[in-house]
Amino acid sequence: MVDASGPTDAPRGDSYGSDLLFTDGMPEVDAAAGFKGAIAARAAGITYRQLDYWARTELVEPTVRSAAGSGSSRLYGFRDILVLKLVKRLLDTGISLQQIRVAVDQLRRSGINDLSQTTLMSDGASVYLCTSNDEVIDLVNRGQGVFGIAVGKVLREVETSLVELESVAGVDPQDELAARRAQRAAS
Repeated sequence: MVDASGPTDAPRGDSYGSDLLFTDGMPEVDAAAGFKGAIAARAAGITYRQLDYWARTELVEPTVRSAAGSGSSRLYGFRDILVLKLVKRLLDTGISLQQIRVAVDQLRRSGINDLSQTTLMSDGASVYLCTSNDEVIDLVNRGQGVFGIAVGKVLREVETSLVELESVAGVDPQDELAARRAQRAAS
């Protein structure tokens, strides 16, 4: 179990070579693929204004392509949208944006290998990363866990949202979702 609310002394991304929050074998995307900001915001259930603010303040930056001035658009990867949705869930439960920033930074440094077995727990002030049922039970038994967010469930919700958005006329979430489906079918 990782207490994702502690101090952030180590530099970001050093443990695995990039600032990806999850390193679980999800397909990497090339610079031409990704999801436009409006699609990312809708899939995560946030406003475009929140998306823009979080990108400008480096809470959740797009990993496919950053904005490069007026007229350019950001492209978000699937992982980015997952993080956006997790941040939204934490905000909805009353965690402060400042505390979420600390938690996201800690989670980036810890890396995650199995999303289906990952739960974010919180007592309303701190955020904990639990990677097993025993850790969740231990946290609850100590009276620290008030609520939990099953990351694997959120991942499936994001996938479903993107599929639904893809079917809406005029919405083109680009090729990353197709690549994810192809990889899943090949497995």
